[in-house]
Amino acid sequence: MWGPKAQMPIIIARIAKRLYTRVSALSWDTVLTISLLHFTTSWALIAAASEEIAGVDIFWYFYATTATTVGYGDYSPATAVGRAITILWIMPGGIALFTTIIAKVVQLASDRWRKSMRGLASYENLAGHIVILGWHGSRTERMVDHIRGGQGSEELEIVLCTAQNIENPLPGRAHFVRGPALNDPDVLRRAAVADAKNIIALGHSDDETLAAALGAAVITNEAHIVAYFDQHSFADLLKAHCPHAECNVSLSIELMVRSAQDPGSSRVQRQLLSALEGPTQYSLQVPEDAHAVDYGALFLELKNKHDATLFGVAKSALGDDLVLNARADQPVDSGMIVYFMAAQRIEPTQIDWAGLERGNGA
Repeated sequence: MWGPKAQMPIIIARIAKRLYTRVSALSWDTVLTISLLHFTTSWALIAAASEEIAGVDIFWYFYATTATTVGYGDYSPATAVGRAITILWIMPGGIALFTTIIAKVVQLASDRWRKSMRGLASYENLAGHIVILGWHGSRTERMVDHIRGGQGSEELEIVLCTAQNIENPLPGRAHFVRGPALNDPDVLRRAAVADAKNIIALGHSDDETLAAALGAAVITNEAHIVAYFDQHSFADLLKAHCPHAECNVSLSIELMVRSAQDPGSSRVQRQLLSALEGPTQYSLQVPEDAHAVDYGALFLELKNKHDATLFGVAKSALGDDLVLNARADQPVDSGMIVYFMAAQRIEPTQIDWAGLERGNGA
């Protein structure tokens, strides 16, 4: 049998739990109103006691140090009435209110953290970020690693969306939004898809991927949408409804054949696509104010000044106009997309386009 002493910690814990529940139930308006009333009445009582600390420039300081239990002692009541008011009214009320405010702040921070971990938070304030629609465990984790490894100096926020009943699998690395479906309007709104820079759709099936990509395309015209499919038919369907989307279809068979015919090809393909090991593939767009340059001259410029290898150009980002290993005299005009391999991303401003202009002897 437990005695009274053994039961005391349980009783105290129950009382503390009840008090915390009552404090948590109070609204901020109620807490602030009570605090203002307590401060005002405390000042009025001290002033009625003819205390010098009732001065406007002193009392707020005395009240704060008393309520927070700091009590520097540089200001204190000088009369018996003032001391009684401080002991019976200011101290208990101020300390109780200060504790309540601290508890409310802790509760607010805890609620926000739990909300973000459960995927219920909203990130509508974000813009120019990356949205990933779909969670695939280690595959998505590697995707996030590659995104961060290939960003260079540009650190974009990442928002991960899922329809699975899980908590944030990448805390500190990506924001998290959860909902009933990847194309749910509330999920897309809280992920700020309308203001995103890049959107990656990768559902657990081609149907889910297609629905997610189409849902995102409805609310954004600026973001670059990338989707991955196992079947070409779904990629064709997305392109028919969303021409500016970029579709990736599984190349596992092609990669296997290439590795069989040319041993070691898999490591070349892996490194070209990886931002985490060695030089990798990047692209840049020729500035609109740049004049045409020769492919060969640009090739030498990238190799000699940036230790990069140019291997292709295209007139558009998504069309069928990609030219790999172009002729040396192939013109590279303004607005074209340049594909190269380098240890790090090269910005258009790092290239001397004027010096490479055709006909200037460069």
